[in-house]
Amino acid sequence: MKYIVAGHQAVTESEFAELALGTPVELWLGVDGESDEERAARLDAARDILTDPEFRSLPDDLVRLAAQVVENHPDLFNVVPLARPGRRCTARTVAA
Repeated sequence: MKYIVAGHQAVTESEFAELALGTPVELWLGVDGESDEERAARLDAARDILTDPEFRSLPDDLVRLAAQVVENHPDLFNVVPLARPGRRCTARTVAA
């Protein structure tokens, strides 16, 4: 399956994330072995990006995306779905 974002083809998951976010994933996650100076510069650049009006909704968008991935693929994570309004909870709560 091909992933194309804004006319660019993403071959790997990292490329897809970079195209979707508009920034390299390493900017937010860091890289193994980075120095204190490199980390400080990376975090400074990330703060600058978050002040740009184009990226102001990025944190909220990422939280929504992460929540959607966990909800759609709970088998990939060690999570227990929470009961939501409108859904029936089949588990019984036992008072201690």
